[in-house]
Amino acid sequence: MLAELQRTHARINLAAAPRDHEAPGTTQAIARESEWRKIACSSHAVADEITISRWEDSREASWHAATTPPDRYFVGIALKPTRAILSRDRRVIFDGTMPSGTLYVSAPSRQLSAQFQAPCAFLHLHISAEHFPTRWSGTAAEGLDDLILLRDPLAAGLVKALAEQGDAVDHQFTHCIGQILAMHLARPELPRAKVNALPKWRLRRVEQHIAAHFERGISLSELAGVAGLSRMHFAAQFRAATGYRPREYLLNHRIEQAKSLLTTTSRPLAEIALAVGFSTQAHFSTVFKRISGQTPARWRAGARNERSDVEAPPRRRPSWDGDRFADTAA
Repeated sequence: MLAELQRTHARINLAAAPRDHEAPGTTQAIARESEWRKIACSSHAVADEITISRWEDSREASWHAATTPPDRYFVGIALKPTRAILSRDRRVIFDGTMPSGTLYVSAPSRQLSAQFQAPCAFLHLHISAEHFPTRWSGTAAEGLDDLILLRDPLAAGLVKALAEQGDAVDHQFTHCIGQILAMHLARPELPRAKVNALPKWRLRRVEQHIAAHFERGISLSELAGVAGLSRMHFAAQFRAATGYRPREYLLNHRIEQAKSLLTTTSRPLAEIALAVGFSTQAHFSTVFKRISGQTPARWRAGARNERSDVEAPPRRRPSWDGDRFADTAA
């Protein structure tokens, strides 16, 4: 579906290549938000049937609240992992890690509060209720209200399609993306179970156990025992709380420890691989590249270049001082 969508978009762009017909001051297809869920653009964009906006916050902690308009559904898709608490009327809807691609929905006229406990970036879709099945009426909004899907493959694919277009993305393309997402959310077979996350005190015990023993093999049964749950219940609740399967979480923790060693030491890669729990350098390199997008050697070189840029002394320039030059800090 995404491939066909991109081919269609290419044809649209080709047909309208000069874009001389566009009115001056045309708004961007993906609007920026002045505040969380508040679009900083012209009024006609806000009135569109489908509006897409982007929200980014680099702070380590932030709190926001907003109410969905009476004729709209609000859909948020995480562009990068973050930790969040979503609540309404003091009732917690979600508390845990949102991996990249997480999708959550609010129905019309619903207030939602969000507390982010890490930097975040989201794509927000404001979709007219008319794009959902006409058989829905009255309380039918409850069918989508508070829907949370961790690692939704289609949502992640749609975000990737938009990201690949960059600033060249146009309104027709974003409108198609919104329509596809609305159809996806309206599927009757879409899982709508509420998230039942691992309680914080159990999660803390598991995280501490992993931090203390990450360099050796840790089984699912061992972690379930630390949490005091059966393997099946522990795995499901751990994923709901963190967005990761236990094995994925362990591998991510190992890679973070490896990054620290790559940055602060000159130890060989094979030695670092063993130190963080991998039996071979080849396996370590494969997992590192899958998680970080780069090989360990290339990541180390990039980290060192960044450090050298930060630590480099300020350049000096000659300045005229009477009848002679004197070196002064730039």
